[in-house]
Amino acid sequence: MSVIFTSAQNDEDLRKVLELQRQNLYKNTPSEYQQDQGFTTVEHSFESIKKMNDALPQIIAKDGDLLVGYALVMPRTFGQLIPELVPMFDIISGLEYEDKPLSEQRYYVMGQICVAQSHRGQGIFDGLYAEHKRQLSGEFDLCVTEIAVRNTRSMRAHERVGFRTIHTHEDHIDLWNIVAWDWR
Repeated sequence: MSVIFTSAQNDEDLRKVLELQRQNLYKNTPSEYQQDQGFTTVEHSFESIKKMNDALPQIIAKDGDLLVGYALVMPRTFGQLIPELVPMFDIISGLEYEDKPLSEQRYYVMGQICVAQSHRGQGIFDGLYAEHKRQLSGEFDLCVTEIAVRNTRSMRAHERVGFRTIHTHEDHIDLWNIVAWDWR
C-alpha cells in the first residue's frame, strides 16, 4: 500500500470525493452494510465542496491515482452552507467545552469522513485525522464533529483517534453524538 495523505489539489480530487461519498450514502446502502461498515449522511454539491476547499484544505488519502478516503474540513463560518448541517452548527455554537463556550475557542467542524471499502482496516481513517492535525493544529485547538449513535463503527474509530463525546441530541433523523478532539 502506497497511500499518501494530502489535501485536495484540484477539481478532479473534489469530484472523486463526491463519488466516494455517493457510494457510501445511507440512502444508497443497505442497512446490514451500514451496521457493519458505516455510512455517510450528507450529500455535498460540487459547489459546496469547492467553497469548502477554497477556505480550508480538504484532507484526502490517495493510493496512486485512486482516492481512497477523505475527511472534510468546514470552518464554522460555513454553518449555513449545507441546509442539513445548520442544526448541528447551531447546537455546536451553543455548547461548552471544559467550562468555556465553544464559540470562544479555536475549532472547526470535520464535515464527514469516509474510507473506500477496498482500503478499510489499513489505518487510513487514523491517517486522515493525523493529516488533519498536521495541517490544521497551528490554526485550531479542537476538531468537532457529529456522529449518528447507530453508526457504531464510526463512533469506535473516532474514540480510538482521541475524540470524546461532549453532547448527545436527537433530531427527526437520528440520535447524534457531538464529539471533540482536543489538540492542546
